[in-house]
Amino acid sequence: MAVKASSKNTDISKLTGTAIPLGALYTKKSPVIGEYTSLKAFADLCKKAGLKIIQLLPVNDTGTQSSPYSGLSAFALHPIYADISALPEFESACKADKKIKKAYDAMVKDFPYTERFNYQKILNRKTELLRSIYETTDVAKNGSPDFELSTWIDENSWIIEYSVFKNLKWQNMQSSWKSWKKEDQLPGLKEIKKRWNDSKLKKEHLFYAWTQWRLSQQFKESCDYVKEQGIILKGDMPILMNEDSCDAWTYPEFFNHDVRAGSPVDGENPSGQNWGFPTYNWSNLKKAKYSWWKNRLISASQYYGAYRLDHILGFFRIWAIPERDTTAILGHAEPYVAISRSELNELGFTDDRLRWLSEPHVKTADIDYFTWNQEKSHQVLSLCCDQIGTEELWLFKKEITGDKDIYSLDLSSLLEKKCADAVRQKLAEYWNNRTLIEIEEDSFIPVWTFNKSFAWSTLSEEEKEKLETLFLEKDKQQNEKWSEQATDILKNLTGAVDMIPCGEDLGVGLECVPDVMKKQNILGLNVLRWTRQWSEPEQPYVDFDDYRELSVTTTSVHDSSTIRQWWQDEFESAKCFAKTFKEYFDGYDPDAPNADDKIKNFTPETAESILTATAMTNSLWCIHPLQDFLYMDVNYWLPEAKNERINIPGEVTEFNWTYRMPCLIEELSKNKDLIDKIKQIAKKHDGSK
Repeated sequence: MAVKASSKNTDISKLTGTAIPLGALYTKKSPVIGEYTSLKAFADLCKKAGLKIIQLLPVNDTGTQSSPYSGLSAFALHPIYADISALPEFESACKADKKIKKAYDAMVKDFPYTERFNYQKILNRKTELLRSIYETTDVAKNGSPDFELSTWIDENSWIIEYSVFKNLKWQNMQSSWKSWKKEDQLPGLKEIKKRWNDSKLKKEHLFYAWTQWRLSQQFKESCDYVKEQGIILKGDMPILMNEDSCDAWTYPEFFNHDVRAGSPVDGENPSGQNWGFPTYNWSNLKKAKYSWWKNRLISASQYYGAYRLDHILGFFRIWAIPERDTTAILGHAEPYVAISRSELNELGFTDDRLRWLSEPHVKTADIDYFTWNQEKSHQVLSLCCDQIGTEELWLFKKEITGDKDIYSLDLSSLLEKKCADAVRQKLAEYWNNRTLIEIEEDSFIPVWTFNKSFAWSTLSEEEKEKLETLFLEKDKQQNEKWSEQATDILKNLTGAVDMIPCGEDLGVGLECVPDVMKKQNILGLNVLRWTRQWSEPEQPYVDFDDYRELSVTTTSVHDSSTIRQWWQDEFESAKCFAKTFKEYFDGYDPDAPNADDKIKNFTPETAESILTATAMTNSLWCIHPLQDFLYMDVNYWLPEAKNERINIPGEVTEFNWTYRMPCLIEELSKNKDLIDKIKQIAKKHDGSK
């Protein structure tokens, strides 16, 4: 079945594909790290296996950050994926400077294949090689672009600000632009262009332009090859940008630098999540007709046939956290519908009551618990609070704008370190303990965890009911506001390109999201293990016939464990899946004695059963991680399943984002049995013969 899947009336059919980070690809020619040119060999493999989609993680420049979702630029490609030996200048550069060939050979030798690649060291080596090769070019010698490069620069105007930004990063040893000299912080487009044209800086700026030109050629050639094989290449568009990005530096008006994006408190995250990225100023973006976002998509469309909008909920509403807070507890949804002081007064809440609900009242006694000395407690509290008359209650000073201010209090002259740390922690708990936030003067919103605050516990049942009724009314208005905002944004974005739009809508609880996505023909996402009827007893799995047609189904994602680790570590969840779809697990009878013993051990047959069952989904697309396909052959298993995952959320380690496939693509292409198994699974879903 074919459906319309974009505003440009692109027809798509049922297809099966695979997802992989570009750096994970492993070929004879690219033993150090997957490169742009590696896509060709991978496309050949996918074609043999009947896979029609290749989904990549983001490939934009992330600087010193290995996470592909921490973009340094929304447009520039990552130099770590450069195929150095494929550069047109490589051979002549090696002849002109023998050190270059020696350095290249040393890189290949120093970084033999490993299960994880060394991000920083490989990036440093490739950057050095790119600089050395650039120095041999006429562009570097003349300090001016030749006709081809000049034409490319004219067609990619973003390269101007990117080059100036990268050169300043280089000069400042990669430190954040917020720590640069004042004149280098937020100089504005006019000044950036002036610096670009500075003859003294031109050679350095052109290095970044030349690099991006060559990277785009390599990537485009490989993308075109993928398309020629009848395969759709699907890109990934992170919704947020690093605060230290070129884009946040160039276009500060498009970002809210006084807040950070994240997610509210939930069962697994009692403090919520603070991702550290600024939110968007959608008002200013709308005034600019969403030009920055549209240009971002247009740039991506030269490579991809489909794209994934990361965290699509953020286009409806984003969870915004004050910049001076470490947790997401006092965050709020943007946009929001506030409650006026007069509305609350009319419900019987006096200004004193509103102060009680919105400003934490710190008890001296709670600080006494740590100091055992009221006089000392007063000394400590006076550093960050004002006493209420002669009461043993205190309010935080206006200068305290977040818990970062509390954690930075110097208590060394008053308390021993252990005691000081405990006091700061207690004060931070007080800071977050409130029912309302005065978001603007005389305007309030409820804290996400309002019903767990101390102030809430002191209200009468009648008062609680009044507030909850008001909160629900405002929430309904907010949902309408979020729906209107997302409709406007997504209509503009999806209408700007021919690519097929997909959205990562995991964990979305807003009623308006599915309807807006459907109207904009955006494919949603179903992760097998999480597509369950959570509100029903035993939380049964959703039947494959009931999956949304306009969606992508996957066995795992980059932030989750693979199906092997899921089966091993979360067997109760896996067993429930096997019980629901028992017809795909040969001979499994959940009611038989010792039934669990038959399926408890994860085997290649288990992997095949899961993938075969999933092929029956009603979703238009099935896109599974390569690891989950490889489980059908035990020869490709690593000793420990945990080492086969891509990322462990909440951790910043050298492990994350550095996964490599366990065998050469050339070797995998010769594995007829595995390729046939993948092909049969694809046929079951695609309906092909």
